[in-house]
Amino acid sequence: MTDYAEEQRNELEAIESIYPDSFTAVETTLKFTYVDKYPDEPPLWEIYSQENLEESDAEDILTLLQQQAEENLGMVMIFTLVTAVQEKLNTIVDVMKNRQEEEKRRKEREAQEAEKVAFQGTVVTIENFLAWKAKFELEMAELRRKRQKEEEQAGKPKLTGKQLFERDHNLDTSDIQFLEDAGNNVEVDESLFQDIEDLDLDEDDPDFDPIEMGSDED
Repeated sequence: MTDYAEEQRNELEAIESIYPDSFTAVETTLKFTYVDKYPDEPPLWEIYSQENLEESDAEDILTLLQQQAEENLGMVMIFTLVTAVQEKLNTIVDVMKNRQEEEKRRKEREAQEAEKVAFQGTVVTIENFLAWKAKFELEMAELRRKRQKEEEQAGKPKLTGKQLFERDHNLDTSDIQFLEDAGNNVEVDESLFQDIEDLDLDEDDPDFDPIEMGSDED
């Protein structure tokens, strides 16, 4: 006659020597209960506690325990069951690590793409250039208006456009200076501007010959 109690005591001592503190598998604690006719009948088990384990994974573990118990009826099986669950949990952990690594790589790729776009800046098109030009001219007009108003309040006489031009023939660079005074940083390629000194715009010059535009009809 089989001494079930003796077999159960012997297995319990062996398992306690392997797992002196608790029957723990990674992030899951399994609880086993002997029945009277164990090992001819499978023990009772439950997932006593778990951490970071999805419900589907817990169901897979319970299914695995049932399968292993049926295959090992008649033999002491607790260690076999625990080992099977450990291997399953290792697989689950590997899948989690792979997901985390893939998520990390995805975020790195997104960060690199964002940095690349920021470095390249906005592509210049005719539309956005004209929009920028219109905004720039409005800002310049406003800056000139404020400057003229400040000069008037300071008691300086109002200058005509020609006087302003004669006083500062480098209006292209002085406009940029206005922006810099306002806290804007603008870089100018002076080679893109024609030298004002090369232009003959003096109407008092005897050689100045204006071109009259008209129709060919009498």
